[in-house]
Amino acid sequence: MNIDQKTNLYGVVGHPIGHTLGPTMHNAALAASGLNAVYLAFDVQDVEGLVRGMRAFGIRGMSVTIPHKSAVIPFLDQVDELAREIGAVNTISNKEGCLIGYNTDAMGALLALEAKTLVSGKRCLIVGAGGAARAIGFMLRGKGVPLRIANRSSERGAALARDLGCSFVPLSDVEQTNADLLINTTSVGMSPHTEESPVPDRILREGMTVMDIVYNPLETRLLRTANQRGCVTVDGLGMFVHQGAEQFRLWTGLEAPIETMSQAVRKVLHRGSS
Repeated sequence: MNIDQKTNLYGVVGHPIGHTLGPTMHNAALAASGLNAVYLAFDVQDVEGLVRGMRAFGIRGMSVTIPHKSAVIPFLDQVDELAREIGAVNTISNKEGCLIGYNTDAMGALLALEAKTLVSGKRCLIVGAGGAARAIGFMLRGKGVPLRIANRSSERGAALARDLGCSFVPLSDVEQTNADLLINTTSVGMSPHTEESPVPDRILREGMTVMDIVYNPLETRLLRTANQRGCVTVDGLGMFVHQGAEQFRLWTGLEAPIETMSQAVRKVLHRGSS
């Protein structure tokens, strides 16, 4: 692409940020759509500073990742109703100087799940209590799915469970739960720690649906074991691409080239595992 004075800037902010494949996915989408734009990664710790910078440089859109999804909210001009309810923003859109926060993680997770299974009527165990867990929990609660939260930190896990109106179980006692749908929202199992799993293998049983939001590697140890035990598995790529597609629509007003985005990320992941 030719970068010039008319090139629009988008990006992702977080700390650390070296693992992200957001630039791979979004630059593929921007190029396929014929837009004069580029998407970059910014390792940022100063949340207020990143918002000031977004205004000053006229950055059109930002993805927000760990650990800034909640901290960024007070500095925005508007926050979408769902994002405010969740308490986490993963997307900022700059509408003529007005910075609006959204959460596309929730819809991305639901679309990825519904591509593989019906969530209605399933008892769900969410492992983790961060921004992604909140987003997925609020979305599934809205679908009438009975929830339970498991987390290493009892304080954070119990707090999220209270917000969702569901029960909490310490991660050490997770084998006592009986779930039809298990969702890992933690980073356990992410490269380079690919032999780690967030839950004991014994909890996995035939017929369960197991989702892992980690997308690098595509098949985490959790998903590999779940496959071996006859579970339906959902990898993190689907959620990553679907939430990114919704970001693209919010920023540009265009429908996202989802297959192009998926292929771009998958190509990099396959190259890294070969």
